[in-house]
Amino acid sequence: MVVVTRFRVSDDVADGFARDAVEALEELSAGTGFVRGHVGRNVDDPELWALVTEWDGVGSYRRALGAFDVKLTLTPLAAYALDEPGAYEVVGTVSSPS
Repeated sequence: MVVVTRFRVSDDVADGFARDAVEALEELSAGTGFVRGHVGRNVDDPELWALVTEWDGVGSYRRALGAFDVKLTLTPLAAYALDEPGAYEVVGTVSSPS
């Protein structure tokens, strides 16, 4: 499964947000079932950010969210999160041929 959480972050706090988002991603990566993750900033709208993670299943993702250190690092980011669904079931995958 893929989880996409988008954030609206003003330029004056972007550096701190980036640091905190990477820290949250590192905490999430300790969860069983974590596959990979990214923190990204939109190239057309620099106030729009995304935290994207991939998991082996929804149960792994939900259990990871319950970890104390994950809650500690994700909670401050919630103030910037857009209120929208973010968990997606993967229905197709294509990898680079190289």
